[in-house]
Order: sequence, then C-alpha cells, then structure tokens
Amino acid sequence: MFRRKLSALEYHNSSVFDCKDETEFRNLIVWLEDQKIRHYKIEERGNLRNVHSNEWPKHFEKYLADVNCPFKAQERQENVDWLLGLAVRLEYSDNVDKYKNCTAESVRNDATKGTDPLINLDVNNPDFKAGVMALANLLQIQRHDDYLVMLKAIRILVQERLSPEAIAKANRSKEGLTVSLEKHLLGFDTGDATLNEAARVLRLLHIEELRDLQTKINEAIVAVQSIIADPKTDHRLGKVGR
Repeated sequence: MFRRKLSALEYHNSSVFDCKDETEFRNLIVWLEDQKIRHYKIEERGNLRNVHSNEWPKHFEKYLADVNCPFKAQERQENVDWLLGLAVRLEYSDNVDKYKNCTAESVRNDATKGTDPLINLDVNNPDFKAGVMALANLLQIQRHDDYLVMLKAIRILVQERLSPEAIAKANRSKEGLTVSLEKHLLGFDTGDATLNEAARVLRLLHIEELRDLQTKINEAIVAVQSIIADPKTDHRLGKVGR
C-alpha cells in the first residue's frame, strides 16, 4: 500500500514494511521526522525517538497535532499515508531542480536498471576479481578463469547451503543427547576437579571414536560377506567353486 511512496523517499525497508508491526511503525515515524519532514528541532525529537517508551503514543499524538495531520492517532494507515505524502511534497520542494525534468520513461528506465544489480558490473575490475576470489577461497570453491562463473557458483552454494532453512537443518542434525559427566566414572583421580572433568570429556570422545570405528568395521564385514556368501556352484565337481 505504501511501497511506491516509501521507494520514492528511498526508505531502506520499503518492500517489506508492515504498518501493523508496532516497532516498524514507530521506526518509520522517527525516520520520516529525522530525514524528511524535520518539523521539530533536533533537540525536540527525543521523545519521538524513544520508540521503546510506554509514553510514545502520547508523544506521537502530539506530533500529529503539531504537523496538522487531520487523522486521529488510532487511524494508523491514514496517518502513515498522510505523513508519507507530506514527506514527498517536502522532498520535492527541497530538490525541485533534481525532479523537474523527470519523466515517466526515465523513471521506468531507472527502475529497470535497479532490478539487476549486475547490469553495470565491470568484470575486469581488479576489486571485483579480488572479491570473487576471496569468497571462492573462503567457501572452498574451485577456481575458474571466468569470474562470473565463479560468482554463479558462489550464489548457488549460498542459496543451497547457507540459506536460513539449510542452516536450521544443519543445526538440527548436530543436536545430540545431553550427557551428565558426573554419571561417568573416571577410574582415577588427578587431584584436580577441572582436570577430572576434562579427562571424562576426553574419555567420552574416545569412546565415540571407537564406536565409529566399530561401525565402519561392521560395514566392511557385511560388504565382504555379501561377496563371498554367494559363490558359484559346480554340480559336476560336487563341490562349491568355479
């Protein structure tokens, strides 16, 4: 509902702003006053900036009256729309020379350019190459002569492995059982409680390594048995074998 005005004002959260979210709403009001409307002097904005105060609604209501907003404080959407309109008018009046030659076509062209962040990318720029190489080394991605190919590989890896969903899944897979060290006897006493606890941890880690080793041994035995358990039978010789 407010995206076009927020975008015109270059608000950082224009695409996902939620008027019903109390924190986002209060932060927007403060941003509009600080950056665009500037009705109060800087030293008079303290109460409005204190967005965590229980008294904030009262100060907001006074602010609406001071800027001659025709809506009540409870009419949140109407207030936001009206304040955004006021901010747009003030922004234009402050930058008439900048906007007076703007046309619908030029705005569309600017919007189209803004949709692709790589449209004006200089692939031969040393800083770009150094940045891609640093990311590739950090993510252990194989080097390639084409830096755009490397950048694409980085994007795929980030999307598949470093997305919030992938990280949450990885964290769940790392979760284990809580172990109480006091329940595991050490078998000896070092004379130091801290060393005893460290020794218990080392013993548990060693046991876990032995379990992994035993699992691999069992897997190897099963693999060998699957090969030798079904030999060819030669009935003419009356024996098992080729």
